[in-house]
Amino acid sequence: MSIRDIFKPKPNKFTQLLIEQTRLTVKGLELLKVYLEKRDPDTARQISKLEKEADEVRRVLIEELMRSFVTPFDREDIFSLSREIDDVLDYANTTVDEMEILDVDPTPYMQRMASLLYDAALEIEMAVERLQDNHANVTSNHVQRAKALENRVETVYREALADLFRGKDINAERIVEMLKAREIYRHLSNAADREDVAANVIGDIVMKSS
Repeated sequence: MSIRDIFKPKPNKFTQLLIEQTRLTVKGLELLKVYLEKRDPDTARQISKLEKEADEVRRVLIEELMRSFVTPFDREDIFSLSREIDDVLDYANTTVDEMEILDVDPTPYMQRMASLLYDAALEIEMAVERLQDNHANVTSNHVQRAKALENRVETVYREALADLFRGKDINAERIVEMLKAREIYRHLSNAADREDVAANVIGDIVMKSS
């Protein structure tokens, strides 16, 4: 242990809980990528387990918020950031749930969207970690990269929809398959929206702390 480590302030409990939430979300999205490669039911169960662990972390954070008078930044921002991070993993979990229920096979578009979601979650994780160090510029850079990745998810989402409804032989069975796939694309798009909002909340925190 270095002298710098000895005198370095201990991480705030709220920041630590947010970091734990983001780490679980990153793990969940990594598993989503794996699931979209071969639709393994065991991977689906692992994602569901992580989602429950993340819910417990959020529950503890909310309890701490309710009984703490002093927080490292606005309690509303802590609550909002925790909620958005939680929603990202929720959407990953419901994506898998619906693919299992509706028996939807993964598409290259789904795989690309999941990969971008994972990359954005990594940026959010690094941004949250930097909040405790007061590295505004570094945090802002991660925020901007997360938002750029979210934009790329939306681009792939539009490409997927265009391809889905492009002139093909349409019959009742085909329409059902199209609707199922569109539902999965929407879940992945919604996860990206939540990442974008989480990035915005982190950006607000940085601005207020500057």
